[in-house]
Formats: sequence, structure tokens, C-alpha cells
Amino acid sequence: MPFNTIFGWLMKKRNHQIDLFRKYPIEVQTEVFDLLIKQGRETEYGKHNDFSKIKSKEDFKQLPLQTYEELEPWVNRLMEGEQFLLWPEKTNWFAKSSGTTNRSKFIPITKSSLEDCHYKGGKDLLGVYYQNYPDAQVYKGKTLVISGSAELNKKNKKVYYGDLSAIIVKNLPWYIEARRTPSKEIALMDNWDEKLYKMAKTTMEEDVSILVGVPSWTMILIQKVLELSDKKNIKDVWPNLELYMHGGVSFTPYKKLFKELIPPPMNYLESYNASEGFFGIQDIKNSEDLLLMLDYGIYYEFIPMSEYDGIHSKTTLSLEEVETGVNYAVVISTNGGLWRYIIGDTIEFSSTKPYRFKITGRVQSYINVFGEEVTVKNCDEAIEYACLKTGAIIKEYTVAPVFMDGKERGAHEWAVEFITPPKDVNQFKEFLDTRLRALNSDYDAKRSYNMVLDFPVINKVKKGSFEEWLRKQGRLGGQNKVLRLSNQRNILEQILQISAEK
Repeated sequence: MPFNTIFGWLMKKRNHQIDLFRKYPIEVQTEVFDLLIKQGRETEYGKHNDFSKIKSKEDFKQLPLQTYEELEPWVNRLMEGEQFLLWPEKTNWFAKSSGTTNRSKFIPITKSSLEDCHYKGGKDLLGVYYQNYPDAQVYKGKTLVISGSAELNKKNKKVYYGDLSAIIVKNLPWYIEARRTPSKEIALMDNWDEKLYKMAKTTMEEDVSILVGVPSWTMILIQKVLELSDKKNIKDVWPNLELYMHGGVSFTPYKKLFKELIPPPMNYLESYNASEGFFGIQDIKNSEDLLLMLDYGIYYEFIPMSEYDGIHSKTTLSLEEVETGVNYAVVISTNGGLWRYIIGDTIEFSSTKPYRFKITGRVQSYINVFGEEVTVKNCDEAIEYACLKTGAIIKEYTVAPVFMDGKERGAHEWAVEFITPPKDVNQFKEFLDTRLRALNSDYDAKRSYNMVLDFPVINKVKKGSFEEWLRKQGRLGGQNKVLRLSNQRNILEQILQISAEK
């Protein structure tokens, strides 16, 4: 029997278990909760917080909420070689994460979180894909993984830290490694410019059937492959390419560009994963909703953003208490030793039977200077609409407020790097503004009669401005990205300055 057929059969077996937590989500989450508490009792953190007295989810809610600031002292001790502090397994790997912040975080990675969460999520992506596309042939070719600038560093003789992608690549099972490209030597390079060239040069000779990576960096790699191969069509380089698995940022602003870069037939599959865990998979064809993955050793709680006050938030809801159409901050407890940890992302449930959701942004990635409460999801959809109406294609954007000055009204100022600019920027601006007003009633109220907010300001920045900003921050490549929305102007002004100097 061909290996591709065997692989497809094995992947689809897992779908039966996914169906179980679709049907019985609360029971599965309760089982995860009970197992976590049982394991947590064996740790110093569990003893310090008296896990032996936790008999219910309500008891658990009496424990303090955490951000990385509260977690950091425990992480520092782990990185110095102490063990069994947060999870009853040796913890020798730490995922270095920066995301949209300048401060590095070191997220503990245990054997359980690696195997039962991160690897399980990767396998489930393919399992869901085979379920939706029974004739898939992806395992006949190679999987091209566009990982971060993924050097591994030694803290001491036993402790390593680096990008999550480096930890995953370093520990991949042989049957996955055999079908992955490029080589570990290239994948783990820390010089992004050199790695990009070597990735393109090497992989253009391979039979690639799956692409995996953040949209912005995947786009850059495809363009480099086309440049080096002197081809106009990526299917001329990789004729069997059929699947792009993406995550890290919203795919909405990139849809049009990828359709131009990769001609049909081509399939797309979104996931929601981070250093802290693997959380969601797009399980339905032609739907942007993500299925919340409930059996990865992660117990979920949710804080309504209307009541969000960081670690001082008074209200946290268990899964059975959430409602559709409400914006929530996500709180997780995991088999990696994170306990009531606020990951900083916000989501909105579109369904509770089963639990499907959309990512709406970050707790700090929004604009609410004038009471408009604009989210990343609002802006992604508005810019997609403006691009559709004007024929524009964008690469990156970021938005910040223009503060009121005397009699001057406030506004939102955008820095946009276009691949294909609109013929009329004012028309683009009007479409964007109109769509934002339709999507967000608070923004619409502030825009009414231009009383509080004026029309948005659109700045076309020069090619490479966002990439250069990341380079200057020492965050070029991989999962690093620019904050989409901010209530401060520093990122926007730095990017505008870079563009002016080009």
C-alpha cells in the first residue's frame, strides 16, 4: 500500500477523537482540568497554592491570574536548573517568544506540551485536511517549513532556549523529518537574509506539496524562489503544491496576494498556535472559523473584554459559560506548567455547538483613544474590502491615533506598505472608512458628522519599511510581527521615519 495512503488513513483515525470533543466539549475540558490539577499537586507551584484543596473549577478561580511578569521568577529558577517547579517533568526547553512586544519571554516546554499539544496539533491539521479532501496527495511531496531565526542557545549544560520552531524541528520524529525541507542546518540558521537565500535555492529543487509559515515571510520566500528560478508561476517550480498551512497573523489582508502568487488549485488551512500552546484549527472548508482544540492538555478560561483588568480582572468564565458575539481575553492552564496565564490574545465565539471562534486581536492591540473600540479584526476586514474595491494589494499595515490638539479632531493614521497601490488613495480611504463604520458602531458614532474622529489618514510607505523596522528591533524573520493597532504613536512614527529615509 502506498505510504501516502497509509499516512492518510492514520491521520483520519484521529478525527474520531476530534468528533468526541465536538459533541462532548464540557466533559472533555473537565477531564483535562482534573488531570492538570492532579499533576499540579506534585509541583512546588501546586504546593505553594494548595492544589490539594482544589475540588472544583470555582475553587481553581481563587488562584491568582498571571502574565509573564508573574511567571518570570519561576522561569528564571527553571532556567538555572531547578526542576518540578511548575510541572512534574524535567523542563529543559524554553521557547523564546517576542511576538508583537520588544521584551523576550521564555515559555517552558515540557515533553507533555511538545508531544500532546504542539505535535498533536500539527498532526491534527493534516488529519482534518485529509477528512475535508479525501483525495489529498500531500504526503507524496515535501513539507516546506518556514521557521523563525531559530538559533538554539545553552543556558547551562542541560537548558536550551530558542524559537519554538527550533525546538520542534530539533525534536521531530524521523517519519516527519524525512518529508521536511530545508535541512536542519538551513532551518536553524539565525541570519535571516542568508537563510532566506539558502532556503529558496535549496527548496526550488524539491517536490514541495505543503507550505507552512507566517503569511508575510512565506510571501517573501515565494518571491525569492521565483526570482532565483526565473519563473513567473510558483506552480512551475512546485507543480504538486496543494496546501498552505498558515497562522500567526490574520490571513485576511493577504488573501488576494496569495491568489496571485499561487494559481489554483490551491488549498488553505489556518491554525492558531503560539509558544504557549496550540489552540485552534480551521476544520470546515470555506469557513474562517477555528475549532477550539479541547484535548491538548490545555484548560481554558475567558475574561470578557468589557470587564478586563489584567491580572486584577474579577470575572473569568469557564467554557460552558461563554456566549457568541462577545470579545474575550484568553486564559490558559497547560501541561507546560502555565497556570491561569493570560496569553494576551482576544477571541470571539461564532458557535458553541461545537466551540468555534475567530481571533479578534490582542488585549493591547486595539485603538480606544476616543471610545471607538476598534479591533484588529475590524481593520483586517475593512482593508480587505478597500483592496477589493480598488484593486490594491497590501503587504503590511499598522495604525495609531492622531490625538486631538486644541480644536483639531482626532483620527486614525495608517502606515500601509502596498504591493499594488490603489490608483486613488482617497478612494481607498473612503472605502476603508465606510467599511469600518459598518463593522463597528462605536467607531461609526465617533465618525458621525466628523465630530470626534475625522477621516483616517493613509500613508503609503516605501517597500521594505516594515521589514527594516523588524531588522532594527532585532526581530527579523519567523513569528515576529509588527503590532497592527496601538494606542500610542511610537511604532507608526518609527516606520514612517524609515520610509522617509529610504
